[in-house]
Amino acid sequence: MNSVSILLVTANVGSIFEEPNEMLKLWTEEFLSKIANLDSKFIALHCQEVGGKNYENSMKHVKRFVDHLCSSSELQQFNKVRIYLDEDYTSVENFTALGNLYFIHNSIKEVLIWDFKKAEFIAVEDTQTFSGNIEAVDTIEKAKFPQHFFPECKWSRKGFMRTRWLLCGTVFDLVNLHLFHDASNLVSMSSYPSVYCRNRQRALEHTLYRFHNDGLENVPYFVFGDFNFRTDNEGVIKQLTSGLTKTRVQNIKNNDQTKIHYNSEDDDLILTVGKKEFNHSDHARVFLNYDWLKKFDKESEAFANILTEYPITFAPSYPFEETIAKGANYMPTRCPAWCDRVLFSHSAQKIIDEMQSHDYDLLGLNTCMGDHKPVFLRVSLRTYAGIVKCCDHALFVCLPDTCRCCRNFASYTINVVDMSDYINSNVNRSSTDVSIDSSLLHDRANKGMLTLEPYTPESSNSRTPLPEEDETREDSRRSSLLATELKSKLENIISTKEFPLISRAYVDDELRQLSGMVEASSRRSSEESKSNCSKAQLKSSDRISNRGKKKGKIVEEPVEQASGVRTDSDKDIGTTSDYICIQNIVHPMKIMKESSV
Repeated sequence: MNSVSILLVTANVGSIFEEPNEMLKLWTEEFLSKIANLDSKFIALHCQEVGGKNYENSMKHVKRFVDHLCSSSELQQFNKVRIYLDEDYTSVENFTALGNLYFIHNSIKEVLIWDFKKAEFIAVEDTQTFSGNIEAVDTIEKAKFPQHFFPECKWSRKGFMRTRWLLCGTVFDLVNLHLFHDASNLVSMSSYPSVYCRNRQRALEHTLYRFHNDGLENVPYFVFGDFNFRTDNEGVIKQLTSGLTKTRVQNIKNNDQTKIHYNSEDDDLILTVGKKEFNHSDHARVFLNYDWLKKFDKESEAFANILTEYPITFAPSYPFEETIAKGANYMPTRCPAWCDRVLFSHSAQKIIDEMQSHDYDLLGLNTCMGDHKPVFLRVSLRTYAGIVKCCDHALFVCLPDTCRCCRNFASYTINVVDMSDYINSNVNRSSTDVSIDSSLLHDRANKGMLTLEPYTPESSNSRTPLPEEDETREDSRRSSLLATELKSKLENIISTKEFPLISRAYVDDELRQLSGMVEASSRRSSEESKSNCSKAQLKSSDRISNRGKKKGKIVEEPVEQASGVRTDSDKDIGTTSDYICIQNIVHPMKIMKESSV
């Protein structure tokens, strides 16, 4: 046997637990039917939102879901099973609601799973299920994303769960991933990449960097889950509304913008965009004929040097109607997007037998599967390929040579790893020779970052098990000076990391400059806040007086203004010289260059 067929499925199953009596049966029947048709010998099912959004009441249905799968006739020949269900929602710091289910056919004689504690492969010979609190399970690696990725959010379940396999002599990782969603269409349409897009990129970057530098062998990997990748909504709306008139509907109670209407010359309503509304007058025709939409699917492009994917030839996987009779239609809540994906590393391409056919598609297009349609990839893996490495040297010793693997992860955030070996071995080499590709990483620090948190303002609508906090107190905390926090973190980095070419006096001088800048920024922010508040009150009074008491007043403006909105938060405060000291501290490679002159 030169290759073995594997089936990788990702499914956000949150919806099916909301109406378990009807949805569980429909979902499992569709899934099992696909298994029978594809005849794969290794099946990996990665689930997100296990137990649904109301997990306290719905988690009890998860066992029923698993039992139905395991007892099915389609899986009776799969006698080796590993199931991992993160169900303990009381463990706030750990709960991800992820579920990894693996089924291995009895014709497969050689299959082992990695024990992360013992650092060795162990044989898989039976059926084992791990549920509830699975933090102590040694054959998985699981983590939530750090809270500082989404400081505006009280709580989130987003994270990843990884397993490592030795299947017929070939080693690979399978990663279940759930990234952050778009909380508001009104925010995501303002620019691309949106604040939500940047947040997802940061979380995925964090995950891939962690895998690359965790001390384990770097093996080929497949990442499949709910990436929550969205289309470029700014571009989508611009194309859909060309020649239309844009009108804003405002809420008289709090003066917040609630919806945007796009009307034709005959005053026909063509498109409505609200926080959780994206409704076209011909919604089904426009989005089920999705070829025009593909050019706006851009998020995965940021990771093209690390991850790849088979061409997408299927409809956007989200958001479908959750009512059974309308399961083939999109909900008018979000712009349809390819949220659910199966991506894999470039090294994984080397273990795929391209002589065999592959299938990459949606599951249950015409069946109600919840708001997310599962997505699957069937490929054949070469047997006895061993460990295919992405690079054959220690971390970063190749720089400044063009090892794609190391260069992808080298950037001005390089101070999170020990660079002493690289620095010492290259001390006689001019630092100007070092060319580092940071295209995948975050933007350089700018003044806007000091006053506007660049990550999701509403990362999760899921209810938190934590006690609700007073909103006034919450608002006060959110308005705290971010530059102060940044200064503290930078001081900690400098104090805990060794940079041989940097003098302490140089660092102290830079920190003193930073302190002065922070104080000046605080004074300016306070003065501007008072000024903006007064202006806002005057504008609000003018609007109310002009509106009278009639609710829902429409404000018309040309559609061309729809995609180019700028706010005060988009403008830089001060000059480049005001924050150059921050760049010098955050960018250790630059410090080394300057201090060596």
